[in-house]
Amino acid sequence: MQHLLTLAIQAAIQAGNTILSVYDGPEATRIVLQKENDTPLTIADQKAHAAICGELRNTPYPLLSEEGKDIPFTERSAWKRFWMVDPLDGTKEFLKRNGQFTVNIALIEDAIPVLGVIYQPTEDLLYYAAQGIGACKCTAARRKWKNSLPLLIGESVKLPVERKTSAYTIVASRSHLSDETQKFIEKLRNEHGKIETVSVGSSLKICMVAEGSADIYPRFAPTMEWDTAAGDAIARCAGKHILHSETAEPLRYNKPNLLNDWFIVK
Repeated sequence: MQHLLTLAIQAAIQAGNTILSVYDGPEATRIVLQKENDTPLTIADQKAHAAICGELRNTPYPLLSEEGKDIPFTERSAWKRFWMVDPLDGTKEFLKRNGQFTVNIALIEDAIPVLGVIYQPTEDLLYYAAQGIGACKCTAARRKWKNSLPLLIGESVKLPVERKTSAYTIVASRSHLSDETQKFIEKLRNEHGKIETVSVGSSLKICMVAEGSADIYPRFAPTMEWDTAAGDAIARCAGKHILHSETAEPLRYNKPNLLNDWFIVK
């Protein structure tokens, strides 16, 4: 697991560097195509995907991302272990140039995420976790990364961290705040009185709950498995949970339909 986490961190940082080279260049807002769910695909998405594939191709596990979503379930169902990747989570945030986008890499085993890496290139912020290792957060990750997991762990903070506020904190999507989510927030307001709400993009919302800077993240809007898999692994290793909003069961991955049900992170 240490070897696989090392590879995933290297892949995420390399993809992040590739994204930044586009973000700071003339192709930053070039949209290659508009996907079926009205989400844009950019040059940065494509280049980050290629960078990740280049780093992980020597592992014995297949890779599933949005680019490979048409792989038949009859083939995917035989995968005991595989990589699930979102090379650029938060493309709309990327196009808005607010920096709140991430690289997401997860390892799925028997429908459960057992390893996760989330990297925010603009902030050089890295979250990573694996079963048997725990969950960590590392700032200035590019400078600290020496292709050695033990050295990086020594430079990182274990999750969750101590809360700096006693206010009940809800984190919500910056671009996908549905009516159902707003109603749920009002319900929490009635239960807890004074609350704080924070809006951020991409998988950073899950990371905020995993690290303890937020209490809950309700998501009553569509997401795909690759949007949540890496964050799910990090949350689990930090003692948090991503639960189906109605059954309270943990999310499962590599379903016939890769669309997630509505969920709550807490």
